[in-house]
Amino acid sequence: MNVNKTVRIASGQGFWGDWLEAPVRQVEGGDIDYLVLDYLAEVTMSILQKQRSRDPSRGYARDFVTTVERILPGIADRGVRVISNAGGVNPRACAEAVRAAADRAGLGSKIRIALVTGDDLLPGLDALVAGGEQLANMDTGRPLSDVRPSVRSANAYLGMMPVVEALDRGANIVITGRVTDTGLTLGPLVHEFGWAADDWDRIAAGTIAGHILECGAQSSGGNLLRDWRTVKRLDEVGFPIVVAEADGAFTVTKHPGTGGVVNVASVTEQLVYEMGDPKNYITPDGVADFSSIRLHQTGKNRVRVSGITGGPRTDFLKVSIAYAWGWKAIGSLVYSWPEAVDKAKAADRILRKRLKALGLDFDQILTELVGVNATHGRLSGEPDPEIAEVMLRVGVRSRDRDPVERFTREIAPLVLTGPPSVTGFAGGRPQVEEIVAYWPALMSRERIEPDVRVEMI
Repeated sequence: MNVNKTVRIASGQGFWGDWLEAPVRQVEGGDIDYLVLDYLAEVTMSILQKQRSRDPSRGYARDFVTTVERILPGIADRGVRVISNAGGVNPRACAEAVRAAADRAGLGSKIRIALVTGDDLLPGLDALVAGGEQLANMDTGRPLSDVRPSVRSANAYLGMMPVVEALDRGANIVITGRVTDTGLTLGPLVHEFGWAADDWDRIAAGTIAGHILECGAQSSGGNLLRDWRTVKRLDEVGFPIVVAEADGAFTVTKHPGTGGVVNVASVTEQLVYEMGDPKNYITPDGVADFSSIRLHQTGKNRVRVSGITGGPRTDFLKVSIAYAWGWKAIGSLVYSWPEAVDKAKAADRILRKRLKALGLDFDQILTELVGVNATHGRLSGEPDPEIAEVMLRVGVRSRDRDPVERFTREIAPLVLTGPPSVTGFAGGRPQVEEIVAYWPALMSRERIEPDVRVEMI
């Protein structure tokens, strides 16, 4: 192990839909060794699954392909290696699209694309259950049999090992399905430094480095709660970069001349994001102890992270299961001053009476007055009667499509058959959408790890 070696890993996306210029700026703005692009969340997997159900060629983050097209010269000429879970529920289609883009650019001979598969459990789901895997809901304890006919996808959360294998085999673009956010960063660190898979303190350190990078600019000044007014030039915010050392310590920074800020506050706010038990942050690769982290501001836009300890990985992998639940629709109307809140409340009462008169059965009807109670729930006291405008937003959900479909026809009539001064009929008639629900579960680690495959496209 070269103790003087450092590895520069840059974050380029914090979620599917993040700033499209960020990856280009990371590659062109200075020296980096790796670019990690994180696209997946539980809700993202559900969206991608709905897309694939309508079109078998979809189910991945298509923004990733156009992004790669723009940075291909940097990948080919400057040796930047890209790792992303943009493959979603259809990583092969994503890899093939990237291969086609590289060929169109005349760089196909310089680009080696690794496809990481093995997280998709759906083809063998019944066999897993028959073999003793309960896949009970982690939140409710209900057996999977309760929803098995409605299951649309089932993906295990893989860790860093297939990424390490892909890099060891020379890939300069690694495309995965449901690999953890932290595994995208930990993989190149293990590859570069040769860390053992059971070197728990270093595995924890790399995991925390990945956790800091996984939400993009959230650790470099974006979405900063403390002193947010002091953050400059967010229009050209610099995404974070981890400069990692062989002993597990690392520095969080960003490219010189970019906006945003990297300080102890910005890094701390990202650390507590989705942290759970600070002493037991569980990933497929190990358990990190967030209470061991030491942060030090070592210069402008430079925070050193050290002292991290960790423990052995668990015997289980988390599984993300999506299943069809029913249907929903959301409609909205904007009422203007005077008495905007009272008008919106009256419209809601009228709408509910009409729905009841039609005999429609909903699992839930939810009303929000945006500007009054939608963000923090119902506020104490009466709303300001002089509020200039308020949006009435009503959502319904049902196991059956027909009640939801009929609801969508009852919003628009309120424009002329309800209280006055509707000033914005947002989006026309609401659209009926299928609800794909989330089912978290656990499964034995040994049932999935041998099935991970890395294929060169």
